[in-house]
Amino acid sequence: MPHAAASLVRSLYVLRWIAVAGQALAVVFATTHLGLPLAAGPLWTAIGLLALFNLAVGLRLRRDGDTRPGEAFAHILLDTAVLAWLVAWSGGIANPFASLFLLPVAFAALTLPAAWAIAAAAAGVGGYLFAVMLARPLPHMHGDGLDLHLAGMAVNFLLSVVFVVYFLLRLATERDRRERELAALRERFARNEGIVALATHAASVAHELNTPLATMGLLLDELDAEPLPPQAVRDVSTLRQLVDTCSRRVRSLADPADPADPEHPATVDLDRLLDHWTQMRSTVALRRTGNLPPGTRLDRALGHLLLVLLNNAADAGEAAGEAGIECDLRIDGADLQGRIRDRGAGFDAHAPFLPVLFRTTKTDGLGVGLALSHAALEQLGGTLTAEEAEDGGAVLRFSAPRRAALPDSAGQGLIGASS
Repeated sequence: MPHAAASLVRSLYVLRWIAVAGQALAVVFATTHLGLPLAAGPLWTAIGLLALFNLAVGLRLRRDGDTRPGEAFAHILLDTAVLAWLVAWSGGIANPFASLFLLPVAFAALTLPAAWAIAAAAAGVGGYLFAVMLARPLPHMHGDGLDLHLAGMAVNFLLSVVFVVYFLLRLATERDRRERELAALRERFARNEGIVALATHAASVAHELNTPLATMGLLLDELDAEPLPPQAVRDVSTLRQLVDTCSRRVRSLADPADPADPEHPATVDLDRLLDHWTQMRSTVALRRTGNLPPGTRLDRALGHLLLVLLNNAADAGEAAGEAGIECDLRIDGADLQGRIRDRGAGFDAHAPFLPVLFRTTKTDGLGVGLALSHAALEQLGGTLTAEEAEDGGAVLRFSAPRRAALPDSAGQGLIGASS
C-alpha cells in the first residue's frame, strides 16, 4: 500500500490548493456580495493554516515521494479537522458544503488499508458531530434564503464530482503504471531465472570439457613425438591450435570480452576489442565513428554487448549480401550513446525485437547473446532499443550511464582513457 498512500498524498496536495482557493473565494463572496455576518477571523485563520500546511507538504514531496499509510491518514485527519472548523463557523450542517465530509472517507477507503480507512471514517463522523455541536448558525435570510441554499448544494455537488473524477483518474493512472512495472518485473524475474540456469549449465559444461580437451592435448603430444608426413604435421599443428583455443575459451568463460587483460578484469579496451573483432570477422567492413578518445575502456558488460550487437549485425548483413556495418560510439552528456547499423533484411514484422532468453529470429541462433546483454545493460541502468532504417536494414541503439568502473583513485568514469 505505500504506493497507493503516496498517490493519495499527491492527489490531496493538488486538491488542497483547489480547496484553499475555493474556500477563500467563498468567504469573500459571502461577506462582500451576500453580506453574511461571518466570523472572518476564525475562517481566514483556518484557510491560512491549511495553505501553510500544503506548502510544507509540497517541500516534503520534493525531497521524498515515499509515503506510509499513517502519514496519508494524518493528511486526511487534518483536512477533516479544517473542514469541520470551517463548517462550524459558517452555519453547521445547514451549510450546503457539509456533505464534503464524505470525500476524505471515500479517498481513504479506496487507497488505505482497512484499519486506516475505518479511522478516517471515524474522523469524518467526529468532524461532522463537531460541526453540529459547535455550529454558529447564520442569520435567517428572507425571500431568497432557500434559493441560496439550493445554489450552494448545486455548487457542492459539482465540486464533489470534480474531486472524485480527478482522484479516481489519478488512482487509475497510478494503478496502470504499477501493473506495467509489475509485468516488467515478472518478465525480468523469469529471464533472470533462465540466466542463472544457463550460467549453471555453462559452468557444468565447461567443467566437463576440461577432461576431453586435456586428453586431446596428451594425444597430440604423443603424435608430435612420432615421425609423421609433412601434411600430417601441419594437421596436428592445426588441431593443437584449435584445442588450445577451446581450452582458453573454456577457462575465460567468465570474461568473454577481453580475457587477456589481468590489470583491469572489470573493463575492456575498446580499440583492442574492435581490432580483435575485425580479425575474427575479416569479411565484414566495419565503419567506426564517434568522439571516444584512443585508449577508451568500457565496462566488461558493455564490451560483451558490443560484440553481440556487431556479430548480429554482421550475420544479418552477410545473409542479405551486404556485409557493411556502421558503429557509432560517442559521449553525450553523462551517457555513452551507441548506434549499430546493418544493411540486412531488417526485423521480422511479427517479432521485430526479441531481447528475450532462448528466443531468436535467426534460424541458427540460440537466443542467448542479446538477452544476456540486455540484462547486463539494465543492471548498469542503460537502455537498448531497435528500429528499422529508412533505406533498409536495422539500427540498434544503446545508452549507458557514465559512472565509476575502474578501481583506481583517478575516479575515471564508465568510459575513461586508460593510463
